[in-house]
Amino acid sequence: MSRTRGSSGPKTLAAIREAGLDLIYKRGFDAMTLRDLAARVGLQPGSLYNHIANKQDLLFDLIHNHMVTLLARIDADLDGIDDPTARLNAFIAFHLTYHIERKREVFIGSAELRSLTPKNRKRIVDLRRAYEDRLCAILESGVRKKKFRVGDIRVGAYAILAMLTGICTWYDPKGRIDREALIEIHTKLVLEGVER
Repeated sequence: MSRTRGSSGPKTLAAIREAGLDLIYKRGFDAMTLRDLAARVGLQPGSLYNHIANKQDLLFDLIHNHMVTLLARIDADLDGIDDPTARLNAFIAFHLTYHIERKREVFIGSAELRSLTPKNRKRIVDLRRAYEDRLCAILESGVRKKKFRVGDIRVGAYAILAMLTGICTWYDPKGRIDREALIEIHTKLVLEGVER
């Protein structure tokens, strides 16, 4: 691929991120080389360093951007919803939709967590915990208002997240079940598990 004439720094960085996302998703972080990345974007390998410090920084940037986007979008989707059941429904619909639409980011954020340095890993784990806390708060509110019964809030949240995130491994948008039906099925399963 040849470099786009007149491409700007931000455009080139966006192209590097997109290529990095695709290469890491398809090959894995360890198997992706900066030479592969440069070739995909149409740069000389040394020119990458004008945009990224190294592979580790690229990986952290991709996962960090994913987590920051995830948190901002869930907060926006939950804004103004007070009822715990309605909040849980909104959380389920958001989580499934995001994970269907951002399969590469979700996969890398999970599978490549092990490839981060300890400092970078801690920062991402803290963001993941913040996302889990959103669901825990919903469950706690439901329990407090006597709408939900959940023995252990954190374990309940992990069980729900595991079920919802599993969509990345099996859902085919061209399959027999559309997104709306999928959300309805999952919502019913979760509610049956937590409602009094």
